[in-house]
Amino acid sequence: MAEKDITQKILEAYNDVFSDIVNVLLFQGRQVLKEDELEEQAPRSFYKADGKVHETERDVAKRWKNGNIRIACVGLENQTESDPDMTLRVIGYDGAEYRAQLLQKREDKQRYPVVTLVLYFGYQKHWSQPTRLLERLNVPEEFLPFVNDYKINLFEIAYLTREQVNWFRSDFKIVSDYFVQMREKNDYTPEPVEFTHVQETLQLLSVMTGDNRFEEVYNENLEGGPRTMCEVLDRIENRGIQQGIQQGIEQGRMQGIQQGIEQGRMEEKKENALTLHKLGMDEEFIAQAVKVSVDVVRQWLGMLPA
Repeated sequence: MAEKDITQKILEAYNDVFSDIVNVLLFQGRQVLKEDELEEQAPRSFYKADGKVHETERDVAKRWKNGNIRIACVGLENQTESDPDMTLRVIGYDGAEYRAQLLQKREDKQRYPVVTLVLYFGYQKHWSQPTRLLERLNVPEEFLPFVNDYKINLFEIAYLTREQVNWFRSDFKIVSDYFVQMREKNDYTPEPVEFTHVQETLQLLSVMTGDNRFEEVYNENLEGGPRTMCEVLDRIENRGIQQGIQQGIEQGRMQGIQQGIEQGRMEEKKENALTLHKLGMDEEFIAQAVKVSVDVVRQWLGMLPA
């Protein structure tokens, strides 16, 4: 799971991709968040409970700054399956960031909002779990007026509209287009758009689809790797053809070896049968002794010179 999380982070951690995702999903494609306004934030945060220090870790998180003023903290969480406790997890991530603000030095009283985007990559069915805290909790009716609700900002990548997909300017357009097409027609026809981050995009696709061929195509062609998804699919297809040819050769070789073994066994049986015939044994006895049919024995004996 840890390796999977690390792979997911690589593409989205680039500022051009991170800002692109936020601008499309939150601001309808308007370029509100600029690449150079983002600062790195350690995805890990710590809190104290039961006398011990505990750690939480986001998938990707960055702070949005305008000059020296922090405007917001934005986090991304990747999901390939619906998680019933996603609201609780997001509360933990957001709360840890607010806690960090509370612990800032007294002279720094700047406070800013924390926003988390949950990116769901499932394309065979919609997200099926709660998106609000009160949907997850079993709250006595008397308590309802006093329990605060909390919702997650869920975005189903495979269910974006074609217009939304076209708003993307980074490699995330390739990713979102793939999942949308797979949801619509269970097939994918790529556009001839060149990657900016080739390896990272293919790694993300491998992880989110469970199809390692995307990453393997890149790893096998490190010097002259593919530049578009058209090239990726061509290389996957050619790789499959080559593997099929090799498998056919191996199967043919194994069949030839097996046939040779069988032929050798039959020759041995034939020699034993002829020896028993010279000793005066009848056909039925010979057939039982060498474990072949009487017809085979007669065929062998018929080949003897008169």
